[in-house]
Amino acid sequence: MPAFTFEKLSAPTPIGPAPAPAEKPRSALADLVNRLVEPRRRRAQRERTDSAAQQAKPKT
Repeated sequence: MPAFTFEKLSAPTPIGPAPAPAEKPRSALADLVNRLVEPRRRRAQRERTDSAAQQAKPKT
């Protein structure tokens, strides 16, 4: 017979809702990528609205 045994302990139950995780600061690489991508995204959105306006315009 073993001389000792292990008792499994359960984790304490949370009393209230869990707090929202804090937002991590962005890295320099992520900032650089955002600076490069943002103008491209704006340009693409502008081109989509321009092409939609051209398609909606009736041809005479």
